[in-house]
Amino acid sequence: MKVLVTGGSGFVGHRVVEELVGRGHQVVAPMRAPAFWPDVEVPFIGDLGPDTDWSAALAGCDGVIHCAARAHVLDDRSADPLAEFRRVNRDGTLRLAQQARDAGIDRFVFVSTIKVNGEMTAKDRPFTADDIPNPQDAYGIAKAEAELGLRDMGFLVLSILRPPLVHGPGAKGNLALLKKAIHLGLPMPLGCVDNRRSMVGLHNLADALAFVLERGAAGTYLVRDDDDLSTTQLIRALARAMGKWAPLLPAPPALLSLVARLLGRKAVAERVLGSLVVDDSPLRALGWVPVLSTEAGLAHMVRE
Repeated sequence: MKVLVTGGSGFVGHRVVEELVGRGHQVVAPMRAPAFWPDVEVPFIGDLGPDTDWSAALAGCDGVIHCAARAHVLDDRSADPLAEFRRVNRDGTLRLAQQARDAGIDRFVFVSTIKVNGEMTAKDRPFTADDIPNPQDAYGIAKAEAELGLRDMGFLVLSILRPPLVHGPGAKGNLALLKKAIHLGLPMPLGCVDNRRSMVGLHNLADALAFVLERGAAGTYLVRDDDDLSTTQLIRALARAMGKWAPLLPAPPALLSLVARLLGRKAVAERVLGSLVVDDSPLRALGWVPVLSTEAGLAHMVRE
């Protein structure tokens, strides 16, 4: 199969390209700057947006895995973040999809986000793919709107995956901060956090994307590793992978949440202290299983 992969230079897209090449597929990975990649076609293409011309890159392709996106950022400096997310992540996606349909391509795999479902769950009430969308930020809203637009495109096989937090080499955000704190041996007041967080390793996510493409698995799927960890368990697992000891102080989570709200960091506290679990049983029912354990995935992350 000949597959167009967008975002091939990015965190997820790069691994997806490697996965597909390893499975024997022909891969086209358009880039915003000239590049050389053995065994991969790398046509030059401009920024992702509503005016991008994908026609040459799509020629002869049988499927698309769309990983490229304007990434979620904690401190967005855009004058109108929602408009910018919509321009890239909604309008740019629908432009690509329409040109793919015009080229006769029937398989389209879209990397969405669990933020379409929302930001938090109870520990024992996971998100499902059938939940009514409840995005809380500009990134999630634009991805949810892109999903709606894609469903109107009439693809024979449209597969949408909504990953939670992705861990792996090059991961940024809170995972990078935790890794740095462990490396420095900094005490963290997170020894009593009894939450549950679903995550997915980069290798597992790439494998799942290739799986739904090859199987022609139409539908919306949530994806996760085998294990859901508390923040405390995650820090300890990262420390083990790094061969370090993480000094965790037993501060009450309610107190940490209060301090975070007073400091204007409520959203950060919710991600660290709250739960977000997902139900991936529909994907498992198709026969997909993670290729790496959570511990193995975290080991890959710290060995970058």
